[in-house]
Amino acid sequence: MKITVFGATGGVGREVVRQALDAGHEVTAVVRDPARLPIAAHERLRVATVRDVTDQEAVLAVVSGQDAVVSALGAASNKQAREHPVAGPALSAITSAMDRAGVRPLTAVSAAPVGPLPEGEGIFTRVLVYPLLRRLLRDVYADLADMEAVMAASGTRWTVVRPPMLRDKPRTGTYRRAIGAHVRGGSVIPRADVADALLVCLTDPATARHAVGVAS
Repeated sequence: MKITVFGATGGVGREVVRQALDAGHEVTAVVRDPARLPIAAHERLRVATVRDVTDQEAVLAVVSGQDAVVSALGAASNKQAREHPVAGPALSAITSAMDRAGVRPLTAVSAAPVGPLPEGEGIFTRVLVYPLLRRLLRDVYADLADMEAVMAASGTRWTVVRPPMLRDKPRTGTYRRAIGAHVRGGSVIPRADVADALLVCLTDPATARHAVGVAS
């Protein structure tokens, strides 16, 4: 499969690129600065520099002829999300370009607090953790919510992956998954497992047009 990966230099994006190559896919890694991609040259890796991922014409050039798209884009801070939203505007350009190019499978990483709490979640999480996170990172989550709305309105075969707190740990492949819901009691997950979920959902019809909760 030919996969274009946006946000390829981020923690999750790097893992998506690495795992996709290991699985035998051809990867186009979309970056602003190629020097930030810590993956050695590979015969199935193409690095494409796109300075503005909201530029639909520039995005069209890197999704045309591909089989699927993965987005690991997201604001690094509340300030960035407030002053220069990333996920929402970028996915608007990406989904439009995909529609024009006839590319349908799309997965994107969001965040657990963007969606509703799982049924039966503990009182500590319901009363303290989620309200605190939503207040502290409200602009980041607003940008991700805009992204999800854009994807849902598009003609793509989209899946949103909503992880809790991310950790730099090796991939386990044994994470829990909840289609159309969040994982009860899920508080952390390795970035590598999120990358695994993004790739798996590209070809899993059960996750099409759904948000999928993941957690260790």
